[in-house]
Amino acid sequence: MDQQPPADRDRTAATDGSLSCYRHPGRGTHIRCTRCDRPICPECMVNASVGFQCPDCVRQGSGTGHGPAANTPRTVAGGSITADPRLITKILLGINVAVYIAVLAKGDALVNELVLLGRATTHFGGPLEGVAEGQWYRLVTSMFLHQEMWHIVFNMLGLWWLGGPLEAALGRARYLALYMLSGLAGGALTYWLSAPVQGSLGASGAIFGLLGATAVLMRRLNYDMRPVFVLLAVNLVITFNPWGGIAWQAHVGGLIAGTLIAIGMVHAPRERRALVQYGTCALVLAAVVVIVLARTAALT
Repeated sequence: MDQQPPADRDRTAATDGSLSCYRHPGRGTHIRCTRCDRPICPECMVNASVGFQCPDCVRQGSGTGHGPAANTPRTVAGGSITADPRLITKILLGINVAVYIAVLAKGDALVNELVLLGRATTHFGGPLEGVAEGQWYRLVTSMFLHQEMWHIVFNMLGLWWLGGPLEAALGRARYLALYMLSGLAGGALTYWLSAPVQGSLGASGAIFGLLGATAVLMRRLNYDMRPVFVLLAVNLVITFNPWGGIAWQAHVGGLIAGTLIAIGMVHAPRERRALVQYGTCALVLAAVVVIVLARTAALT
């Protein structure tokens, strides 16, 4: 069954101002099918990995429909639906834990090699090191680096709780782009605004990107926003605590990047979806590169 043209999707409104279910005209609803975007009432909702689908899309996804769409079910962002919707999340979690175990084994020597550093010496009399010295890899390695048990525990809990649903909603490639670019944006803002001798490490920038993306996705699916707002408020209070010790720049940079990327991911028009989604990612990456180049020029 072909999808309803965009112009016809919402032509009928319920009496209370809400949308009208496409199968039951006049029956109000605030929920849309996560695949075809048509409004559906509770009677027509079929629970999916993320959100709800309409009966037509469920039949197509199970292979009982007709045409190529029946064999290629898509997520709300246009990604492929996979058997394990948390695979990338598990891999990212595994990398973080593996690096943490390596730090326990090698100690400060490994931390000094991987930590985000602007321009400083890691030991007395040693050479200048850091991003400004051409060690750009630190923007990536610091995203997977943790030194304290509480730090990695909280970050990995956030990765698991936020990452799994987002990976299912966006698809693997889009989700990985969101995670990595959020982490890079957090690192770039830290490099730009913090003292060059101040080290920074942890996956918090990427996790805050997932938090911003979760808010965008929940708004897109018309979910109750209060839980994510409470979670965001608590994390911002922790970020700007009066005792310091937290790289707030990484949190803010990741949050901004994750929010912008998610807007491009879930609100991209279907006919230009790839262009808008990956164009948004390219713009964020370009901003990261410009910030890093400008800061490097200022330090050298």
